[in-house]
Amino acid sequence: MAYWLLKTEAETFGWEDQLKRGAKGEPWSGVRNFTARDNLRAMKKGELAFFYHTGKEKAVVGVVKVIKEAYKDTTAEEDFWSMVDVVAVEPFPKPVTLAEVKAEPKLAGMALVKYSRLSVQPVSDAEWKLVRKMGGFKG
Repeated sequence: MAYWLLKTEAETFGWEDQLKRGAKGEPWSGVRNFTARDNLRAMKKGELAFFYHTGKEKAVVGVVKVIKEAYKDTTAEEDFWSMVDVVAVEPFPKPVTLAEVKAEPKLAGMALVKYSRLSVQPVSDAEWKLVRKMGGFKG
């Protein structure tokens, strides 16, 4: 299974908004970067992603699961943009800030550090486990 990180402006659509969508989930739309789009297209049903607040907070705050694989982004005029549907799985016991990620030498190669503007990013197994541990998850 692959892991991912999805960025969103908390003021526009935050973790609480995702939770309110319940089991029906929410389309992850509006991605207008080709690399991020390709990452969306690579996501498989059942894979997990960190839910990351950009803006003032800059922190991983939750985990979502892909419930529908890539399809045409209905918010785009062009046919070449894609979106996936995600559902909230669990909040982080303690949000993991960008500053904490950058301060951890084992995460120096993480896309969040290297490609700060990329809105949909792959996360390695080791990065996934470490960020979860930093956020207060056991095991």
